[in-house]
Amino acid sequence: MTDLRFQPDEAEVERRVEALLFAAAAPLSAADLARRLPDGADVTAALMALKDRYGDRGVRLECVADRWRFATAPDLAFLMTEERDEPRKLSRAALETLAIIAYHQPCTRAEIESVRGVSLSKGTLDLLLEMGFVRLRGRRRTPGRPVTYGTADRFLEHFGLASLADLPGLQDMKAAGLLDFAIPAGFEVPQPGANEDAEDLLDLEDAAPEFAQDFVGRDEG
Repeated sequence: MTDLRFQPDEAEVERRVEALLFAAAAPLSAADLARRLPDGADVTAALMALKDRYGDRGVRLECVADRWRFATAPDLAFLMTEERDEPRKLSRAALETLAIIAYHQPCTRAEIESVRGVSLSKGTLDLLLEMGFVRLRGRRRTPGRPVTYGTADRFLEHFGLASLADLPGLQDMKAAGLLDFAIPAGFEVPQPGANEDAEDLLDLEDAAPEFAQDFVGRDEG
C-alpha cells in the first residue's frame, strides 16, 4: 500500500517507476503507474527520464498502445533469434480482414464481408483471435446484438505502431505507391481509429495489470 505520508523526490519516483515496469507482466499505462505511486508524483517526467537513460542500452523503454514496457534494443534482436518461434503466416484473406478491422473498428462480421465483397470463413477470424491480433470489442446495440471486432495491442506491437493513429492514411498510401493517383471519385481511406470510441457498443471492462510478485511465507495464528 502506498505511504501517502512520504513524498518521494524526482529520483525516487523514477526508481519506483523503473521497478514497476521491470516487474510488470504486461505493459503499463501512466495511469497504472500513478495508482501505485504517492499523489502528485510526476509519472510523465519519470518515464521521459527513464527513456533517455535507457536510450543507448541493451534494453530500452518504449511506448506501445499508450502503455510502457522495457524491450530489447532493435539492433540486438539477432541475439534472440534462436529462441523465437517461427511466426505463423497470414493468408491473403486474413491480411485483408485484419486491415479492414484496423481501419473500420469496431466492426461486425457482416460489415467486414460488406467491405471485402465476399463471404468470410469462420476460421479467418478464429485465427486472428488466436494469434492475438484481434479482440472482441463488445456487441452492437442493434437487433441480434452482433459481436464486433477490433485490433488488440499485439497488432500494434507486431507492426511497430504506437497507436492506431500511426496507420498510413490516404497520402501515405499514395506516396508508397499502394494507391493509384487517379483513384475513383468519392473513394476514401477511413481515418484510423475514427470509430474507436463508438457509443453503440456494450462495453467490455479492461483487466487490471498483473505484476510478478515474490511471496513470503508467514505464520498464521
